[in-house]
Amino acid sequence: MAMSAAAPGENEPMMEINTTPLIDVMLVLLVMLIITLPPQTHAVKLDMPTPQETPIEPPIEPVVIAVDVDFDGTYYWNAEMIDRATLETRFQAAAQINPQPELHVRPHRLAEYEYVAGVMAAAQKNGMTRIGVIGGTR
Repeated sequence: MAMSAAAPGENEPMMEINTTPLIDVMLVLLVMLIITLPPQTHAVKLDMPTPQETPIEPPIEPVVIAVDVDFDGTYYWNAEMIDRATLETRFQAAAQINPQPELHVRPHRLAEYEYVAGVMAAAQKNGMTRIGVIGGTR
């Protein structure tokens, strides 16, 4: 009598579920859901300004005062050599002009810091508010 040796558990039902068809069905349902959704159109109401019929005036070009500081401490007001006292009185007069002119300080590359800082401090002390330093190649 021959007995067949069956491995234990061969006749038992399979306890694991095959998830591949389940994932395929879920992906098809997700794609169908995305396709059937209505497109989202958001509209934002803005009150835009109406165009003006009058032309806009061009901006007024500012008056520029060029103060050059030479390497030996001499000052030039728009290419006119002046001394320190005259420089301060001109700063006072320029500060009263409306609109105030721009002050462009152009130091020589060998000018000492004392002279350049003195010009800027004098301009600020006398009421000048629009001060700029211009780098030069002199």
